Amino acid sequence: MKKDNSYKRNRIAPFLGSGASSHSDKKRVDDDFYSTDPIAVDYLLQYETFNHNIWEPACGTGNISKRLEDYGYNVLSTDLVDRGFGGGRIDFLQCHKPFNGDIITNPPFKHSAEFVLKALELSDRKVAMFLKLQFLETKGRYDSIFKDKPLSRVYVFVKRIRCFRNDVWNDDTSAVSYAWFVFDKEYVGEPRVRWIDNE
Repeated sequence: MKKDNSYKRNRIAPFLGSGASSHSDKKRVDDDFYSTDPIAVDYLLQYETFNHNIWEPACGTGNISKRLEDYGYNVLSTDLVDRGFGGGRIDFLQCHKPFNGDIITNPPFKHSAEFVLKALELSDRKVAMFLKLQFLETKGRYDSIFKDKPLSRVYVFVKRIRCFRNDVWNDDTSAVSYAWFVFDKEYVGEPRVRWIDNE
């Protein structure tokens, strides 16, 4: 039976906070929208398991959400911008109610640190963020995240995974290195780096 991916307001309303904001960046594409190749999810799930309930708070047109649903996960899909999939006009950074499950997303890079911190605040246990490898850099992110937050694993792709500007798919190679950053509230110890041989 085909899964009904229609927007169900009663599932999303409890996670709403007050207000909404525009996160557009004119130097990048509209609303910092770079959609994810779903194959990135396939590789993540080869190494990680998650709660049956997953929130995808920057769902875009559903690339990550749909692939997670293909694997049998129950996915709550929201986005600040209404792109015709999931619940639009939901500002994740203004949400306050804890979520009974894990959070997986490719956040707008301009707000990636804020997304990580908010996801750790709201998630039940695990958070997986598809981020540029350079997210590991900067004193600010070290102090606010890596110094004392439970980063457990970083999965680096041997071959770069593509993201698509404004969800326009093409055959261009990626100029950006992406990785999955996995935070686990039950993890104790130093983060571990693992390479995904996706050649």
